[in-house]
This record gives sequence, structure tokens and C-alpha cells, in this order.
Amino acid sequence: MGVFGTVNREAMFFGRGPSIVIKLFFGCFCLLCLVPLLLVISISFTPENVIRAGGYHLIPPSFSLDGYRFIFINPMEIVNAYRVTITVTAVGTVLGLWCTTALAYVATRPGFRYGKGISFYVFFTMLFSGGLVPSYILVTRTLGLTNSIWALILPVLMQGWYFMLMKGFLRSLPNEVIESAKVDGAGELRIFAKIVIPMAKPGIATVGLFLMLQYWNDWFSSLLYIHDGVNVSLQYLLYRIMSNLQALREIATRIPGVVINPLTLPSLSARMAMCVVAAGPMVMIFVFMQKHFIKGIAIGSVKG
Repeated sequence: MGVFGTVNREAMFFGRGPSIVIKLFFGCFCLLCLVPLLLVISISFTPENVIRAGGYHLIPPSFSLDGYRFIFINPMEIVNAYRVTITVTAVGTVLGLWCTTALAYVATRPGFRYGKGISFYVFFTMLFSGGLVPSYILVTRTLGLTNSIWALILPVLMQGWYFMLMKGFLRSLPNEVIESAKVDGAGELRIFAKIVIPMAKPGIATVGLFLMLQYWNDWFSSLLYIHDGVNVSLQYLLYRIMSNLQALREIATRIPGVVINPLTLPSLSARMAMCVVAAGPMVMIFVFMQKHFIKGIAIGSVKG
């Protein structure tokens, strides 16, 4: 009995050994992934002269809010940019999810003869696009969306990769459930809204997170289509602040007699502070959606 007990304990140890090693490896890897984020936060609270004298520190040697003060010189601009970005992200994500899921659902139906044609048409847009100049003419002249918040939503509403990902996920749904609903007299719109969407929550969460990141990080649309400064997105406003900061540094270093000290001007700390201000909400959203995100991306990639 003692021999068998020893054998069982050794088998349990060697059976759990690889699992423990794998968990320790990925735990250390996750900690290493957190180091850059912590470093960005630390630099944002470090004085500029300390950064230039001693480099980056994971724990700031001294504390300063100069970077955040520089960003929030005009706080109403940041508040307005947040309002625009949140509105664009919310509206664009909802509309994009509805259009992407509806088109993917239609393309995956067995009885729809044009499903392959739609899939090829969307896939073709992933390989070739109309180009910047035709897109700019379409948005500004044909649609007349200059200085409109819709210019930040409509040009990137549908993406071929998101369609393919959602299509791969919807293919994994059991077709028998949809057929039984049709037998009970449910229409296509009701089936899509009451059955398909609830069953496709992991895929919708995955594509929704991609859409949110796309709209939240978009600054190029504001550069092209917004000229009045009212509907400017947060990312473009931070980009413009960084450009102004770089211009101030060039003035301070090239023109004699200027009172601006480039060693105290919060260039590096302000840059990291902008990263914290811009990325904070998306990091929190990803934490709450990571379970659905991982499941959706796995199923969509395998089934696609």
C-alpha cells in the first residue's frame, strides 16, 4: 500500500509539474507585458529634467504633474474632444455591428444564392481600395459631410476583416434552431434579432471591441474632414498638442533670446500623459470584455 501511495504521489507530481511550469511561464509573461504600461504611467508623472538627466524609471524619483497640466491648459477642448470621441465610438460601434452582423448572417444562409458573391465582393475590398483621393471626394463633395460628425463614422463603418470574422462565427451556429423558428412562423428579422444576435454574443463582443478600438484611435478622419475645430476627435487633438509642443521645443532651441527652457518643457512626460489620457477607457473596456473577446476570436478564426 505504501509503494502504491508513493507511486501515486509521484505520478500526481509529475502530472502537475508541466501545468505548474506553464502557469508560471505565462504569469511571468503577463507581468512583463504590464511593465511597459506601468513605465508609461511612471514617466507621465516624472519631471522633464529628471527624465533627461537619469532616463526612464519604473518608480518616478520625483513626482510632477507638468505633463498633465500642459495637456489640460484648455480643459474644455479635452472635454469636447472626449464628447466627440465617445459619441463617434458609441454610434459607430452600434451601427457597424448591426451592418456587419446582418450582412454576415445573410451571406451564411444556405438558401441565399448570392452569399458567395457578397463574400467575394467584401473580400475584394480587403485587397484593393478606391484610394485616398476618391474617398475624400466622395465624403466631402458627393456626401457633403465636411465638418460633420458623420464624416468620422461612415467612412470606416464597414470593414472586410470584421465581416469575415463575423461570418466565420455565424457559421458555427446550429442551423436547426433557425429552421425550427421558421417552422414556428418567425420572420427573418425576428429570427435575426431574437435568436441569432443572442447566440452570437462572443462574436459580436469581439467585432465590437475591434470597432471601438478603431473609432477611438482614429485621428486621420478628423485631419481630413474636420476643419472647424468643433467635431475634433480626442486622438487628433492630442496629436495637435504634440505637434505644438514639438514646435515650442524647436523655437526654444533655435531662436536666441527665447525664455522657454527646453529642459523643463514637458515633452516626454506630456507624451506619456497623452497616452494615459487616450488609452485609459479602452483598457478598462477590454478588461471586462476579454472573456467574450478570446472566445469569439478563437471560434471565428477556426470556423472562418
